[in-house]
Amino acid sequence: MTMLQQTSRTFYIPISRLTPGLKEAVSSAYLCMRAIDEIEDDADLAGTIKAELLQGVHDAIQAPDMAEAVQKVLSPYKDVLPEVTLRLHEWALLCPPTVAPTIYGYIARMSKQMAEWVNVGWNIKTEEELDGYTYSVAGMVGEMLSEIWLWYDGTTSDMTKAVAFGRGLQAVNILRNRTEDLERGVDFYPDGWGSKEMLHYTRRNLKLADEYIAELKEGPAMEFCKIPLALAHATVKLISAGGNKLTRDTVLKIVNRITG
Repeated sequence: MTMLQQTSRTFYIPISRLTPGLKEAVSSAYLCMRAIDEIEDDADLAGTIKAELLQGVHDAIQAPDMAEAVQKVLSPYKDVLPEVTLRLHEWALLCPPTVAPTIYGYIARMSKQMAEWVNVGWNIKTEEELDGYTYSVAGMVGEMLSEIWLWYDGTTSDMTKAVAFGRGLQAVNILRNRTEDLERGVDFYPDGWGSKEMLHYTRRNLKLADEYIAELKEGPAMEFCKIPLALAHATVKLISAGGNKLTRDTVLKIVNRITG
């Protein structure tokens, strides 16, 4: 939970409120995802090394001795990778055994697809390519969460809308991090797009995300999803008005309103 608090203002609160068993599964999934995310986003690592590490994680996390294989891949870069990445094997081992194959499978697929995006320099020219990227790094997370809800208490959900849930949250990040991304030479906007088009794309996916949550049965899955989605909507509203990042006070007010 300490690492969660250090790495995510958006997800720490909803994860901390989950019931035992489900909390470990979602914590494991989130921290594993964050671990590989940090590799993809590292401003100092060469693209060839990023791709090599991500492909290595893809292979290692499915190996018979997962923990040893993952450490072997990451340890040569222990002086440059962040703690959340170097402890990837620990987050994976936190996962309840009955859902571990599902989570490991998704983390492996994400790692492989991230490596492919690194190899092409995140070259996004069309909306279809943007959809491909946002699926690889976030839409797939929506699918993974849906499978975790099903595993935990039989909660069913619409997988297409689950993808939109993840994709919408990622689109908010793309809007919010626009300046920093361009400074590191990465442009996630399709050709000819400005903030107007990206806001439209984001809102369209968040609308589907609203429908995803509305169709969930009452329970921990719905309670979990409400918080990051409310924060995403608030951030889009702020960006539309010329702002960028929600204050801690605003975040707490939104969370308190939802959890009341």
